[in-house]
Amino acid sequence: MTTVIMKTTARIVVPIILVLAISLLLQGHNLPGGGFIAGVLTTVAFALVYVAYGLDYLDAGVLGRDVEPGRGIFEHRSVTAFRRTFILGLAIAVASGLGALAFDEPFLSQTFVIVESIPIYHEIEVASALAFDLGVYCVVVGVLLTILSVVGAE
Repeated sequence: MTTVIMKTTARIVVPIILVLAISLLLQGHNLPGGGFIAGVLTTVAFALVYVAYGLDYLDAGVLGRDVEPGRGIFEHRSVTAFRRTFILGLAIAVASGLGALAFDEPFLSQTFVIVESIPIYHEIEVASALAFDLGVYCVVVGVLLTILSVVGAE
């Protein structure tokens, strides 16, 4: 059983961690950061939620789904979703590398486009490396949350 202090801390800290993770994911192709560290931070946020509220909180409390008792941890909806996230991330990362081959460039070659006339920012550089970072992010989140859920259920 967790304390009110732990639950309150999780409610305050988790959104901050997730915003930082998104920031690191989006700036990773130009500055320090990227898909790996953003995925690790996202997993840390989920770990805090799991410690404060329990494994079934995501299904019951956030998504409003009934938790099916008696099912093994590998058949748990959350673990299945985490495995799908891993597979999706792997597909995105490989596709981002193969995309360069379609333009007769070496595997994983990267390019960028500058999008202008954006309110507040004026212009934004969108790099193809962002697709690879997104794939790595999904792989890291999927794997680490699967491990966390399975070990946490034991």
